[in-house]
This record gives sequence, C-alpha cells and structure tokens, in this order.
Amino acid sequence: MNVHCFDTSALLEITHDGPHAAKFEKALAKAESVIISSISIYEMARYLTRVSGETITEQVLAFLQQYHISPVTTEIAALAAALGARYKLAMADSLIYATALSHHATLWTQDADFKGLPHVKYFPKVTAEK
Repeated sequence: MNVHCFDTSALLEITHDGPHAAKFEKALAKAESVIISSISIYEMARYLTRVSGETITEQVLAFLQQYHISPVTTEIAALAAALGARYKLAMADSLIYATALSHHATLWTQDADFKGLPHVKYFPKVTAEK
C-alpha cells in the first residue's frame, strides 16, 4: 500500500481549491493510507484561525480527523533533528518530513524547501499573474 503524508502547503491548497487541489484530493481518497503530522494540524489551525475564523478552522480540523494524525514522538524528533541538519530544513519542516519517513510515506508538498528530497512529491506553487 502506498502511504501518503501531506504537509501544510498541500492541505491549504485543498482548502483554497488551488490549481493542484485535485491531485492532492485524489491521493487523500483512501483515508487508511494517509498520514498527517500533528505539526501540520498546528500550522493549519494557526493559519485558518487568522484568515478564516474559528468556525472554518473547526470544520477543517474535524475533516482532518478521519486521517491518521501522527504525534511527534521521541523517534520522530530525533530523526527530524538529523534531517534538519542534513537538508537545512526549519524545525516544522524537519518534523513533517521525519513523520513521513518514519511511516514509510511519500510527502506531498508545494514547499520548495522539500524539492528534490527523497520520498517527496513536490508540486511548485502556482501564483496568480499580476
């Protein structure tokens, strides 16, 4: 079974119905094969509360509960530290990437910091033209 881990940028792409939303939604279709880091839950809640309000935030977080939410364990934290040093990733990115790798999952993302890393499916963000 292919396991998929979604970072915050991929989840936000879905909630905002962005250009890559359909690709991400297709991979989310089988809930039993989806992992989401608790760090992404934090980032989603923080962002959505600020831009969309508490009601939307609660709805999105309730929706995400159908997936396996992975906590930050000692093993994931240690792996994240090593990955952060090796790939020069920020703390949150390191923890999300470590979560994916610890679950033998492919990380789906639009975050350019992950571009070219093993076990990552990277989709460049599409920005609106001015």
